[in-house]
This record gives sequence, structure tokens and C-alpha cells, in this order.
Amino acid sequence: MKKPDWFLTGMAIAVALAWVFPEPGAKGGSLRPEVINKAGVSLIFFLHGLSLSLKALAAGTRKWRLHLLIQSSTFLLFPLLGALLLLALGSRGTAELRTGLFFLCALPSTVSSSVALTAAARGNVAAAVFNATLSSLLGVVLTPLWLGLVLGTAGQPLPFGAVVLDLCLWLVLPLVVGQACRPLLGAWAARHKPRINVADRLTILLLVYTSFCDSVQGGVWRSGAAPLAISVAASVLLLAVALALTWSAGKLLGFERADRIAALFCGSKKTLASGVPMARLIFGAQPSLAIVLLPIMIYHPLQLVVGGWLAGKLARQSG
Repeated sequence: MKKPDWFLTGMAIAVALAWVFPEPGAKGGSLRPEVINKAGVSLIFFLHGLSLSLKALAAGTRKWRLHLLIQSSTFLLFPLLGALLLLALGSRGTAELRTGLFFLCALPSTVSSSVALTAAARGNVAAAVFNATLSSLLGVVLTPLWLGLVLGTAGQPLPFGAVVLDLCLWLVLPLVVGQACRPLLGAWAARHKPRINVADRLTILLLVYTSFCDSVQGGVWRSGAAPLAISVAASVLLLAVALALTWSAGKLLGFERADRIAALFCGSKKTLASGVPMARLIFGAQPSLAIVLLPIMIYHPLQLVVGGWLAGKLARQSG
């Protein structure tokens, strides 16, 4: 029997600790979240840059129709589904929850799980590496752009220029520095990749903890179980639609099986690893940030469980 992912267990522990001990991680607390949050964001993207192989990225550049399908699913299909979801919800749910649902839809794809699941299902791994990485880079601009367009029309203006500048300073710059350090530290990073992944995930858990500390102290969760129920239902719906449409589109476009598998996994994933840091930078240290993060925290384990089951099924069919 496969062991449960310690990171998913860690998310539950981080949330529980925020409920029991909110003071250290809340604004003005002893952990100094206003400092460690941005330092954590920079560390995450420095490690991403250090681990990113441009040679592996270049190997997947040739199939432009596949890339167009995947990026269109991530940055066109999902935001469209998010806008329709907001229309269907109407006034149900808080403004923060509606923001969180659309934030989920505007996020880029994952890197590690998209590539891992594509490999497990015997898909086009080079294309998965290329698209997952490209998605992360495009998300720095497209995620706040979509948020500004949709939330601005809903009366929640987003200072697009300031947000992109902040993202470039704390996300893109560390990524570039990490990439520039590869000639010196690339071999070391390759040898210690498991430890780097642990450091990356522990930093994300710290960001989750501080986000929920503010919400607990601010009394955000007094509204009951409604945000959780809406987030679960929306996540199931979004994932089902994205999986069905990416697989069907790949078939209609005549893609070979390996490319359809890459489209399926890369085009249906949303990143928690980049989503939490981006939320901290875009929305700031506000008590309601935990509600904004709730949909992606539900979607993340759901996509891993469903993706793992699909990868096993597709691998057996290929065999």
C-alpha cells in the first residue's frame, strides 16, 4: 500500500497549528511573517531556478499545436470556467471565496506533478517539462492580468502594474538568480534534489500556516462550513471538465497518445507551490487570505489523487 504524501499531511497539520497557536504566525507575531513570507517566496523560486534545466526545456519545444492546447487550457479555458462559475454562484459565498475560486482558475499549471504523472502514464515527458515550465513563467503576468480584468469588473480593483512589479521582484528575480547559479551549483542541486524538494515544501507549509493564522485571529471562519462545501464542489466540477475537454481536444486534433497524455495532465493541473506565494504578494497579509487560498488547497490534493489513478490506468492500457 502506497504511503500518503507527507506534504498533504503537513498541510492539515499547518492549518491545525494555526487554529491552536495563531499568535506567532499572525501579523505582528513573533515569527515576523511580514519578513519570512517574502523571504520564503524568494527561496522557493530561487530553488526552482536552480533546478530548472534549459536543455530539458528545449527538448520539448517542437510541437507547437500541443503547447497551444495546453496553455489555452491553463490560461483561457480555466478562466472562462471560473467566470461562468462566478456567474452561477451569484451572491452566494463571500467576496473572498469568489476571489479564491477565480484565483484558482487563473493560476499556472504545476511543474513537478504534471511531469511526474505524464511520465507515470507513459506520455511525452519532454513536452510536459516544456509546458509546465512555460506555464509558470507566463503565470507571472497572466494570473494578475486575469484577476485584474475579472475582479475589477466586480468592483475589486487590482493594481496590475504594482502587482506585476512585486511578482517580478520576489518571483522572477530569484528564479533568474537561481538559473544564473546553475553553472556553479547545478551539479550540487541535482545530487540533493530530494532535500531541495523537502525545503521547498516546508517553506510552502510555513506560508500556509501564516496565512491561516491571520484568518483565525480575524474571525474569518465564523461563517461556518459553507466556504469548504462550495470549494469542494467547484474543485470537483473544474477538474472533471478540464480532464474531459483536454483529452477530447487532443483526440480531435489527431495527437498521438503520448501527446494526449501530456495535454491531459499539464492542461488540468493548478499549482499550489506557486499559488500560495503569489497570493501572499497579490492580496497581501489580510485575514481573509485563508479563504482566498481555500479552493486551491482543495483542488491540489484532488488533482493528485485523481491524476495518480488516471496515470496508473493509462500506463496499464499502454502496456
